[in-house]
Amino acid sequence: MSPRTVFEHELKELKDNVETMGLRVEATYEELFQALETGNREEVCRILKSDRAVNEMERNIESRCLSLIAKQQPVARDLRTITASLKVVTDIERVGDHISDIAELLLRLNMNPLSSYSGHLDPMVKAAKEMTRAAVEAFVGRNENAAKAVIDSDDIVDDLFNKVKHDLIVYLKKETKNADECIDVLMIAKYLEKIGDHAVNIAEWELFQETGEIGDVRLL
Repeated sequence: MSPRTVFEHELKELKDNVETMGLRVEATYEELFQALETGNREEVCRILKSDRAVNEMERNIESRCLSLIAKQQPVARDLRTITASLKVVTDIERVGDHISDIAELLLRLNMNPLSSYSGHLDPMVKAAKEMTRAAVEAFVGRNENAAKAVIDSDDIVDDLFNKVKHDLIVYLKKETKNADECIDVLMIAKYLEKIGDHAVNIAEWELFQETGEIGDVRLL
């Protein structure tokens, strides 16, 4: 095989690795909220302790990216792909961290349904998950339009977060003895909002792959 063919194969493996990491985090997200729905405390405890595999994926992808840069000295589009992959895996790993944070809070809440505090939390869970899935798919598939759609959808999660805050204020007026619980629920909502922010970051790195720009700033 020619050096270019070998390099293209390595780039495909890199893309596959990023996709696998994203799918792993997405699956953990779904498992967490399914466990909450069924009241499976043991499963939530398992998820809380399962962050190591995602961290190892991140390190392996970072190592692959740095090796490609050092050995292949890529330019233009190829360099943007590798650089963006380095950044994206950090956002995916942070989503995994927030899933663990939420798992810990769900245990503190004794696995109480989130809908008992706010009717807007379940839609927020769904919206943040969809943003993450769509962002990773857009990045791996180099789909610029899909990436822009993810960025536009961030307003949905932000709006739901504000509605959750309002619901919790109303709840506290009725159930003042549950103030600590409300703080934990608000933290869950905040972590969901941050997951949405990381999805936006991933989508922005897809746009960088195509244009070399982040926002209106030309980087490469």
